Amino acid sequence: MSQKPTITNALSRRDFLHSSALVATSLVAPFDALALIPERPPSDAASPILLGLASYTFRNFSRAQLIGFMKQLNLSAVNLKDVKDHLPSAAQEETAALADYAAAAIKPHAAGTIYFDKDEDADIRNKFEYCKRAGISVVVAGDPAPQTLSRIEKFVREYDIRFAIHNHGPEDKLWQSPLDVLKAVKGLDPRIGCCIDVGHTVRAGTDVVQAIHEAGPRLLNIHMKDLTNFQDKESQVAVGEGKMPVPKIFQALAAIGYKGFVDLEYEIHPDDPMPGVSASFAYMHGVLAGLAWPTSESAEATAWF
Repeated sequence: MSQKPTITNALSRRDFLHSSALVATSLVAPFDALALIPERPPSDAASPILLGLASYTFRNFSRAQLIGFMKQLNLSAVNLKDVKDHLPSAAQEETAALADYAAAAIKPHAAGTIYFDKDEDADIRNKFEYCKRAGISVVVAGDPAPQTLSRIEKFVREYDIRFAIHNHGPEDKLWQSPLDVLKAVKGLDPRIGCCIDVGHTVRAGTDVVQAIHEAGPRLLNIHMKDLTNFQDKESQVAVGEGKMPVPKIFQALAAIGYKGFVDLEYEIHPDDPMPGVSASFAYMHGVLAGLAWPTSESAEATAWF
């Protein structure tokens, strides 16, 4: 059994802001100083948790601007969506986008949310081809009807691409909680599983830490956000300013041997997201720095590339 990480110091947001000059600089300095925030700082280099960005966070900005923001954040892992020109669905435009990301040393690891609203081979194949061209290893899927999953399973096997059903909370008629997903995919190919959106999960009344443990190897992607009120969708704040149990989430991910990414999906302030985005990453790096991780080779992070 792998050793569980332990908390070695207090993990409040205030502690991080006062104890880390790096974090403080990121929160008060101009955006060019954000280059000081590495994707994996030396302080959390031993962590098995990989942080990425959901491009929907910058949905009001072009691909060129998204790349610029990621360079400022020193991030290289992105979960892309067909919004603006981030990852167009047309093959020629998609190829141009991928060339831009490659030139910037940015690696797409997931795509979504992609909606599978047709129980038709041609439509499903087009979406898997879109992901194959991009070298995507995880499709984040929105609202596939349960009766389409057996058809989708054929394409998961053919393309060897993981299929992560995204839960959308109380408003979702099909997939309110990751637990709903787990019931539906039981017995299907193990590459079909969950994208747990932590905000929607807690709003559905589900214990997010317990859901991570129950999902186990069927957990394929995480969308990270924070809320001040677990009953209010509009209470989102920067990660660390709300009630989300981020340290326990990271510990649970390590305990199940999760090899995917924790992708920040910051949905508020769409015209000026960088202050909240940089604060969120600073907090998450602070949490990772405050956890003691096993040093064995089995604890090293290996992404699904």
